[in-house]
Amino acid sequence: MSLTTDAPARGLNPLGDLSAHILAVLERGGADMAKIGVPAQPEPEDGLWTDVAVPQARARRNLWKGSMTDAAHDEYLQFRFEHLDPSQKPNTMRNWLGSLVEAKKRGARPEVLNLIVPGNIGSGKTAAVCALGNEAAEQGLVVRFVKHATYLTWRRPDSAPHNLTAYQVRERFGTCDLLIFDELCGEMDMTATEFARKETVDLIDSRLAAGRATAFSTNLRSRRTPEHPGLGIVDILGERLLSRLEASAHLVKIQGPDRRKPAKPLDW
Repeated sequence: MSLTTDAPARGLNPLGDLSAHILAVLERGGADMAKIGVPAQPEPEDGLWTDVAVPQARARRNLWKGSMTDAAHDEYLQFRFEHLDPSQKPNTMRNWLGSLVEAKKRGARPEVLNLIVPGNIGSGKTAAVCALGNEAAEQGLVVRFVKHATYLTWRRPDSAPHNLTAYQVRERFGTCDLLIFDELCGEMDMTATEFARKETVDLIDSRLAAGRATAFSTNLRSRRTPEHPGLGIVDILGERLLSRLEASAHLVKIQGPDRRKPAKPLDW
């Protein structure tokens, strides 16, 4: 006696037969659905991806979150303008961001491309520019965060995370709508090397030429003065870079007590 069964043939389902559940999982992860034959969502007319339910919008926000994770700044992802105090100039930052969003909607070049945020150590500059980045990402801009010293390190061969090449590092931070460039000239206590100067000027020049906005934070002043004889940006990176920074910029000085300093000095 022989038995027969109607067992289904084994093998992989064609891509067109992917279950709705699997497709939903891929979308939530920000996958490029076009690569598996799913038509992409049409580009928004204003160029801004704000609906987090759409994979492209979620992927853009993840770019920002990923750059913050690479900088070990996950704790700053909580900050918004409403969390800043008046000394951190939230209204000025909100207005500047509004001008960037409006320019993006019109497909126009922002009138003011740079935001320069100087201030003393611990005054809350990084929290302020991270709040700016968080708000910008939520409004549909492509935003990245990197420290100046980190960018220079990653531009050297085989030095960047995620197996990024030096070219990919430049593309990552050169083409985003808004770059948060933290601690400009940080960890530099003398005239910069030719490599550091060239890499910095090239990045800033390329962003300016393309009409892409950058927010800089720094502990340094622009130039030495009799009242402030310490090194300035111009001493480290030169007059040409400083003139490029100041050519199209808002200045937002943040001054205040060191928020990270313990209330009572440690005795050690």
